[in-house]
Amino acid sequence: MEKSQSHVVIFPFPLQGHIKPLLCLAELLSHAGLHVTFVNTRHNHNRLANLRALSAHFPTLHFESILDGLPDDHPRTLGSELLIALKTSIKPHFKELLQSSLKANGVALPPPTCIITDGLVTFAFDVAEELGLPILSFDVGCAPYMWTCLCLPNLIEQGQLPFPDDDMNAEITGVPGMEGLLRRVDLPGFCRVKQSSHPALQFAIHETQTQKRASALILDTIYELDAQCLSHMATMFPKIYTLGPLHSLLHSQIGDVSRLLASHGGLGKGDPNCMTWLDSQPTKSVLYVSFGTLVTLTRTQIIEFWYGLVNSGHPFLWVLQSDITSGLGEDPIPIELEIGTKERGCIVNWVSQEEVLAHKSLGGFLTHNGWNSTVESIVAGIPMICWPYLGDQHITSRSVCEKWKIGLRLKENCDRKDIETIIRMLLEFKRGEIQSSMDTISKVACDSVAKGGSSNHNLEMLIQDIRNMPTRPQ
Repeated sequence: MEKSQSHVVIFPFPLQGHIKPLLCLAELLSHAGLHVTFVNTRHNHNRLANLRALSAHFPTLHFESILDGLPDDHPRTLGSELLIALKTSIKPHFKELLQSSLKANGVALPPPTCIITDGLVTFAFDVAEELGLPILSFDVGCAPYMWTCLCLPNLIEQGQLPFPDDDMNAEITGVPGMEGLLRRVDLPGFCRVKQSSHPALQFAIHETQTQKRASALILDTIYELDAQCLSHMATMFPKIYTLGPLHSLLHSQIGDVSRLLASHGGLGKGDPNCMTWLDSQPTKSVLYVSFGTLVTLTRTQIIEFWYGLVNSGHPFLWVLQSDITSGLGEDPIPIELEIGTKERGCIVNWVSQEEVLAHKSLGGFLTHNGWNSTVESIVAGIPMICWPYLGDQHITSRSVCEKWKIGLRLKENCDRKDIETIIRMLLEFKRGEIQSSMDTISKVACDSVAKGGSSNHNLEMLIQDIRNMPTRPQ
């Protein structure tokens, strides 16, 4: 592609699930010839996989890092310390970076044309306005979740928030386009407060409403799957670009190279042994289990999931990261679990998830319903067992199980029998029915990124709109 004088600066929220989709977008814009500077915290920049390969394949994609003000040994999980660091330590460094003369290989880059920021990095809106730069907001969650958050002030005004906790299955009726789908139990934790003035609820409202200051909203979703919500959201934003599934859109643009770069945005290295193990399993037989990077499990929960997996009789690949397994403590693992795992299981610390989901042996995915995992499962055509944990995951699981009929919901307080039963339900008794629905939804997703598809068209519009933005003098 012809190089452009347009220069996009992209800044993700500093967590794994936010970095990956925004890096996919950065690669797409760079592939179109735009200069892109991808800004990460120093901590995450040093952990990014395949940086050298990415730089070689995308010569107009540049990487910068800034300090986050946290000690080196800080876990940097989602919490108040990370949010405070964003507004106090990271904000001034980000502004200073934008005001400096950005260079690549010693050559000055064009001044920034616009900023694309994660919707949780709301300080970037202040910085953009101070510098006179257009800013586009990228929301990493599902569209119905963001639309629900945008409706929170109306829900408070209507008296639907806060709500008593005696009937958590009661329907929420004040979110147009979500009729019959949204219940109290599906709302995020910050909605389960006793007073509408609660700081957590007010913080969520402020952060979401701030995004309405953006020149445009970018979503990693498929227009055809969320058209109802999107039609309502369109009244609040000058433009909305639906570009999902982003990883599939990237593959449609650059072909098999995207598979070689499948770990882009990954902050860990996949275990190659798990792919060898998958090769030895029958077609569509394996249950893949991963709860993302934010879920924490107690020893009791780990043991119950483990028994459920072993007792189901189906082969399983389970991603158990070290920070999760620390919950096991010092007590020994029951011998029957060790034997059962040796017979038909594989437990690893990290995988290349896109590669795993695309494997012919995969039959199902037990997931927390993070949006990245959900759209990757849809593209691969793998039915899901949903065990949502936080944020947008409960609303996503409702779409998966009730709207699209491509998964089954596992109850929150589940035991080994519940887990065994639902695995058998997915991989045996309801397999054909759910797979048929998944094949339909997967085709919609794949069609959207093909030439003439909605996401493909929206990417072209986004690139053209960025090219049409005024460039600033050096």
